[in-house]
Amino acid sequence: MLKRAIYITSAVSLSVKSNQLVIKPKDDECGVKQVPIEDLGFVIIEHQQTMITIPAMNALSDNNVSLVFCGQNMMPRSMLMNLDTCSVQGERYRAQIEASVPTKKQLWQQIVAAKIRNQSQLLYKLGKNGQKLAQLCTNVKSGDVDNREGIAAKIYWKELFGPDFYRSRDAMPPNNLLNYGYTILRAAVTRGLMGSGLFPAFGLFHRNRSNAFPLADDMMEPYRPYVDEVVYRLYNEGVEELNKDVKSQIVKLLFSDTCFKNVTRPMDIGITYSCASLAKFFAGSTKKLNFPEIRIE
Repeated sequence: MLKRAIYITSAVSLSVKSNQLVIKPKDDECGVKQVPIEDLGFVIIEHQQTMITIPAMNALSDNNVSLVFCGQNMMPRSMLMNLDTCSVQGERYRAQIEASVPTKKQLWQQIVAAKIRNQSQLLYKLGKNGQKLAQLCTNVKSGDVDNREGIAAKIYWKELFGPDFYRSRDAMPPNNLLNYGYTILRAAVTRGLMGSGLFPAFGLFHRNRSNAFPLADDMMEPYRPYVDEVVYRLYNEGVEELNKDVKSQIVKLLFSDTCFKNVTRPMDIGITYSCASLAKFFAGSTKKLNFPEIRIE
């Protein structure tokens, strides 16, 4: 079922009643709203005076809703993670932990190939030259030992945003838009991993002692070009600052269509397909990850 995303941008209290999320504005008894928790996929809390009860957090967690908390800069800072989302979670944790190095290298090979393929397709879709990336995504080696991902990135960003563009979290716009989009995508992938009984702290390629979700960073790679497309269009329209409307447009990406081999599904659901295929890979029941491909219309 297609899920909803809710932004909390004003001072409210959040509680739960009869499996409904009750949103009560501060000092406004008439403005109370109720939303079925089963309909929610994401609750993003921006306002720093928001109050939320522990039963509400537990109810959101039990329904695998990504509860994202933003800092004073209105950028996502943390999220609530459910530790019991799957009936075979222990079994899948063990398979994940016991995965061999060759298995992880095979997984990273497929992830990199899918990412570069979508980067190439996006460039073609936008009327740019994606030929070099189309060549790079073929025959990616196990573990990407020759760093085709890095080589592709240098070509991709210059082709997408021009020769003067430099991709960095702290660089000039549209990096701020990309940062926000990737953070929201990361939360969605983390949600998909937990729903598939996997633990996002055990990564394949990404490793950083301060990174709580390296597996999400791994699995989101082929989805990044979808964020890039939204940001490209916004930036070309003159958008350089993050505001409520821009954030809303970026979040809507999670509910846009993604095309798999035989089916088209909203990205939120497509991410669950990808994460489920990873769980099957760890279990030895498949040898292929399931990622969508950007289509040239």
